[in-house]
Amino acid sequence: MKEAMLYEKLDGQVKCGLCAHRCTIMEGKRGICGVRENVHGKLYSLVYGKAIASHADPIEKKPFFHFYPGSNSFSIATVGCNFRCKHCQNYDISQMPRDQNKINGRDLSPAEVVELSLSYNCNSISYTYTEPTIFFEYAYDTAKLAKEKGLCNTFVTNGYMTKEALNTIKRYLDAANVDLKGFTEKFYREICGARLEPVLDTLKRMKKLGIWVEVTTLVIPTLNDSKEELQQIAEFIKNELGKGTPWHVSRFSPAYKLTHLNSTPIETLLKAREVGLNAGLRYVYTGNIPGDEGENTYCYNCKELLIRRYGFEVLENKIKDSRCPNCGVKIDGVFE
Repeated sequence: MKEAMLYEKLDGQVKCGLCAHRCTIMEGKRGICGVRENVHGKLYSLVYGKAIASHADPIEKKPFFHFYPGSNSFSIATVGCNFRCKHCQNYDISQMPRDQNKINGRDLSPAEVVELSLSYNCNSISYTYTEPTIFFEYAYDTAKLAKEKGLCNTFVTNGYMTKEALNTIKRYLDAANVDLKGFTEKFYREICGARLEPVLDTLKRMKKLGIWVEVTTLVIPTLNDSKEELQQIAEFIKNELGKGTPWHVSRFSPAYKLTHLNSTPIETLLKAREVGLNAGLRYVYTGNIPGDEGENTYCYNCKELLIRRYGFEVLENKIKDSRCPNCGVKIDGVFE
């Protein structure tokens, strides 16, 4: 165990300051995430250095399409999550402390994570698969070491972190892909066990801090797939984050507690992409439809095909010095 960062003591109880739940935790109890425990009036992380998953991935798998495209990112995660999404694809590890009352993982120190990242010729480390906010101390120490070795750091996150948490790690955090899971309080409350507003606040704060941001929405039939809701998400991204912010609209597959729903029709994803482009966003991508043109990056000015992809593989990248070789316009993102 490692003593937690960002908490306050309250006469035997403790109040966690990492995520927007701001759990007040009694002696011997854990927070909503299931991996932070009050032990004799101190808050401890139960997952520090306990990697449940570690793997070198294409950065496109996160997904990041405008952050060093074609590079590899070393991905790590621990068990636990501060959400309880009914559609979670990684529920076996994200919900393990809650559903199975277990905390598994192999010992993997921050220094070892950095060493592995370099050995696999990765450009970055991604804190992903579950929710990096709940293994914040582990991510923070790893990210700090990574920076010293010339590696970038990315969060793949639900965006439910507090202002204090983001301000603490901002100097080491280069990019974030934030799940904007829907645009109603009802969806967040009933499907995710959370609230919408803190996620919107985090997105706006990341943008102001200069962290490269991409947004992902998993489009789920009957729950968040209405044209009105997709339009609201697109307008928020354009108005609050900027029209150069990539939006990934991804296909849902039945999982966990939503196995009774069908997979998202491809036509729905194509319409969602159209909604984003018509709203004025420069880059809208379809996810989980290998071979679709919505995987490619096009110049928003002259429509030249700039990055051709299939799944998570970059087949061709024409961007030079962050510019379109055809018309010379600057392409939003962080490129080699």
